[in-house]
Amino acid sequence: MPKRYSTAEVLRALLRAGFRQVSQRGSHIKLTDGEHVVIVPAGRREIRPGTLNSILNQSGLSKEHFEG
Repeated sequence: MPKRYSTAEVLRALLRAGFRQVSQRGSHIKLTDGEHVVIVPAGRREIRPGTLNSILNQSGLSKEHFEG
């Protein structure tokens, strides 16, 4: 079973990779690095694997960025 990441873990990894939060509306947080825009669900204990894959695709990062 793949590891599940929380919103806090995903945000930490994106911030380490150079993203910054630009807005939050309702239950979604919007981040950008100037080239990519990523939407992350807020306040989730576990982000589902399909949602994590979408975040990875939006960010252009690999899963290794989230494991380190």
